Amino acid sequence: MGAAKASNSKDTYLATAVTFIVIGALYLIDKLIHFSTIGLPWVMNKDNMLLYASICFLIFKRDKSIGVVLLGLWLVMNISLVISLLGSLSGYLLPLTLLIVGIILFWFARR
Repeated sequence: MGAAKASNSKDTYLATAVTFIVIGALYLIDKLIHFSTIGLPWVMNKDNMLLYASICFLIFKRDKSIGVVLLGLWLVMNISLVISLLGSLSGYLLPLTLLIVGIILFWFARR
């Protein structure tokens, strides 16, 4: 168990380090270029920092639970954006997706 825990900590440190590097680089680039002046103001939106962290944790950590939780939080915080991107499909697609995800999570929890 000790080796698995050490590996898990190393994964966490790696994912956290990459997250800090990505966010730090974005802030530095924003100070130099200003994303808003080139038509990309959403890049530095504070809500999207959570999205960047979730992507880093999903890529660099073996246990995907933290990345999934962060991504879920981002989706909940930006549900209006998700619904607007889905357009007219959101009436059917969003409830079906929630049902499918809920069933999958229930199945994993019961295993």
